[in-house]
Amino acid sequence: MEDTLDLYERPYTRKHPVICFDERPCQLLGHVVMPVPMEKGKPLREDYEYKRQGTCCVMVAVEPLTGWRLMRVFKHRRATDYARFMNELAHDAHFAGAERILVVQDNLNTHTMGAFYKRYKPETARRLAERFEMHYTPKKGSWLNMAEIEISVLSRQCLARRIGSLKEMQEEVRLHVRSRNRAHAKISWRFTTEKARTLFSRHYQEARLKERSKERKNQKPATHSKKKVPEH
Repeated sequence: MEDTLDLYERPYTRKHPVICFDERPCQLLGHVVMPVPMEKGKPLREDYEYKRQGTCCVMVAVEPLTGWRLMRVFKHRRATDYARFMNELAHDAHFAGAERILVVQDNLNTHTMGAFYKRYKPETARRLAERFEMHYTPKKGSWLNMAEIEISVLSRQCLARRIGSLKEMQEEVRLHVRSRNRAHAKISWRFTTEKARTLFSRHYQEARLKERSKERKNQKPATHSKKKVPEH
C-alpha cells in the first residue's frame, strides 16, 4: 500500500511519469423496440426490453497529474489485448521524453510483462518491458488505483445507457476521451502514507506482533551441556 501512496506523492516529471491502469467489462445491449427520441420537455423514452449483443472490455490508462488518458475498447479481455494496449501506451507521443513509465495496476493474471511475450517476438517484448516499471496494488486494495476513479467517470458520463455494438462503443469512448483530454481533467488524490498509518494503525500493530511471534518461534532454545563428574 505504501509503495503506491509514495508514488502518488512524487512531484511530476516527464522522465518518469506515473500512470494508473485498469479495465472494465461492458455488456453490449441493443433495443428490441426503437426508442422515442427526445423532444422539448421530454427525455428519451425506451422500452424496458433489450437484446444482448455480447460483451467487450474497456482498457483505461490515466495520468492523474496532467489530466491525460488513453482508452481502448477490445472485443475480449486477453493477455494479448493487454500487451497491445501497453505497446500503444509506450509509443504514444505523450511519453516521447519518458525514460521509464511507472504503472500502478491490480494483480489480475493478465497484467504482467509476460503478456508481452504472448503477442510479440522476444526482442520486441523485452524492449517493451524495459519501458515500464510495474507497481501493484495490494490484494483487496484495488481502491488505491486512481484508474478506478476515471472508470467511474466514464461509467456515469458515457456508459450509463444502452450501446448495442462494438463499433458504437469504440466511438462513444473515443469522444469521451477527447472531451476529457481537452479539459485536462486531473485527479486530486489526498490519501497519503501518513494518513494511512493513522487510519490503519491497528493493522500496523498487528503486523508487528505477528512478526515478533515468528521471530520467537524461529529462535532455537539454548542447549546446556552437562559437565562430567570426574571419577575417583
